[in-house]
Amino acid sequence: MGSAHLVEVVLPGVVAPEGLRIRQGAVPVAGPGQVVIAMEATGVSFAEQQMRRGRYYDQPPFPFVPGYDLVGQVLTTGQGVDPALTGRRVAALVKVGGWASHVVIDARDAVQVPDGLTAAEAETAVVNGITAWQMLHRKARVRAGQTVLVHGASGGVGSVLVQLAQAAGVHVIGTASARHHDALRELGVVPIDYRAGAVPARVRELAPGGVDAVFDHLGGRSVTDSWHLLAPGGTLVAYGSASTRDDTGSKQWPVLKILARVWLWNTLPNRRRAYFYNIWAGRALSTDRFRARLRADLTEVFAAVRRGDVTARIAATLPLTQAAEALRLAESGTVTGKIVLTP
Repeated sequence: MGSAHLVEVVLPGVVAPEGLRIRQGAVPVAGPGQVVIAMEATGVSFAEQQMRRGRYYDQPPFPFVPGYDLVGQVLTTGQGVDPALTGRRVAALVKVGGWASHVVIDARDAVQVPDGLTAAEAETAVVNGITAWQMLHRKARVRAGQTVLVHGASGGVGSVLVQLAQAAGVHVIGTASARHHDALRELGVVPIDYRAGAVPARVRELAPGGVDAVFDHLGGRSVTDSWHLLAPGGTLVAYGSASTRDDTGSKQWPVLKILARVWLWNTLPNRRRAYFYNIWAGRALSTDRFRARLRADLTEVFAAVRRGDVTARIAATLPLTQAAEALRLAESGTVTGKIVLTP
């Protein structure tokens, strides 16, 4: 199972995708409480696109191995870990380090993948699935019959969010470019072309009383528009600043502006709530609670994929050694679904 040596992708600094390096070495050893995972699938996320530019909010120091999440089989277990885990397929959210043939993680960070899901299918649902589930059910706390607006409804997080919302009996309005509208209509989503402008006006036509939640990854001006579209009792969940992706200057500033706005809105007496969602929130305060919540939510998402409530969309599968090509493809914006890397 897996080769006898380690292959990993290294991001040496701010480089074009071609600047990624392939490094080989010895397979790591599991220390106490750890497991070594033989990676079967890892993905290209928006985070890696930001990190390559040195623009990620919580940028790791160069050089490092990127890879936000992975799925694989437990190859070896360290002292104090149940040896019965060996051979099990698990998923892990790691932030960095996933683009490698073998990855060492804390055994408590491994979430079991149910039978009936391939490694690639499970991989599409890890970071995007946790993000979508937590925003929908832990932040917005949606209920059947409500109406929500999802920006980027055909994107990585957006497409999972839309399907989880539908499964919960929620009406969805989704922004996307026109070529994705038919696919969204098939899912039962009312699509809006964000390129046609006047998105707020169109949302008001569709939901005159406002929407119960908005999920906004765009940041900038869009967040303010989103806030004003909320019905009383509604929730805005901002989770990124994609509109400032190519900006230069401070990488923290666009996010800090959103945080300041969110804080201000929440202090006003207006019966609405705003959140800036961060998948790692609460980890520093209580690792145990963070892990328990993550495991519970990812297990729910995997069950939704198994039931067919969420379709695992794989845009392309490439070997780890072609990470540069995979990153370029992800950044081109021409594909729908997750780009998966395999060993």
